[in-house]
Amino acid sequence: MIKKIGLYIMCAFLLASCSSVPLTGRRQVLLVSDQDVLSSSLSQYQEYIKTAPLSTDAKGKAMVVRVGQKIAAATEQYLKNNGLESEIQNFKWEFNLVKDDQINAFCMPGGKIVVYEGLLKIVGSDDELAVVIGHEVAHAVAKHSNERMSQELLAQYGSSIVSSALGNKSQAVQSLGGTVYGLGAQYGVMLPFSRKHESEADYMGLVFMAMAGYNPDVAVGFWQKMSAAGSGSVPEFMSTHPSDATRIRDIQNHLPEVRQYEKK
Repeated sequence: MIKKIGLYIMCAFLLASCSSVPLTGRRQVLLVSDQDVLSSSLSQYQEYIKTAPLSTDAKGKAMVVRVGQKIAAATEQYLKNNGLESEIQNFKWEFNLVKDDQINAFCMPGGKIVVYEGLLKIVGSDDELAVVIGHEVAHAVAKHSNERMSQELLAQYGSSIVSSALGNKSQAVQSLGGTVYGLGAQYGVMLPFSRKHESEADYMGLVFMAMAGYNPDVAVGFWQKMSAAGSGSVPEFMSTHPSDATRIRDIQNHLPEVRQYEKK
C-alpha cells in the first residue's frame, strides 16, 4: 500500500512538473526551478569566462554581437506575442567571441552566448552565423538543460525526489551542474545534448533566425560546409547531432513551414 501511495504521489508530482516546449509543443518534465537552473549555470559560466581567452578580432566580435542581438530580440518578441512574456526575465543576454580554433558555439541558460573563432572560419555571412546562434538560443528557450538535469535527478533519486531529496534540490542541482554543463578546462563547451534535443533546436533555431530577418534557406548549404569541415571526423560542435544527411533532409522538410515566420 505504501509503495502504491508513493507511486501515486510520484505520478502526480511528475504531471504537475510537465511543461510544453514553445513552437514544437513537445511535453517535457521539468523538476528544477528556473531560478536554480539559472543560478547553477551562471556560476559555471562566470568561472569559464574568467579564464577564456577572449578574441581580439573586432570584426568577428561585432558580427557575433550583431547577429546575437537580432535573434535575441526576435525571440523575446515571439515570447511576448505568445503569452510567454514572463519567460523573458530568465534571459540576460551576453555575447562573446573566444580565441579558440575549435568549431564550437554554445548558449547557456539565461542567454550567455559564446562563439569560437574556429567557427567563424567556416561562417561566410550573418545569415550562416544566425543558423548557429538560432540553434543555440533554441536550447535555452526550450529549457533543454533543465530537462536534462531533471532526468539526472530522477535517475539518481527516483521517487525519493518527492520527499527528502526535494527539500535539498538546490544542493542536488549544484552538484549536477558539472555533469550537465561541463564547462571548464576539460571541455571548454557544454556537454552534448541528446539527438532529440538537437533536432528540436535545429527546427526552433530556423524559426528564430527567420523571425530576426535572416534567410533560413542558407542552413542547408551551411551544414554541408560543416560536414565537409569534418574531413572524415565529426567537428566537436556536431558530435551528437543527427547525421549530416538526416539533418539536411529534416531542414529541407522544415523550410516551407519556417518561411511563414520570415520577417516582412
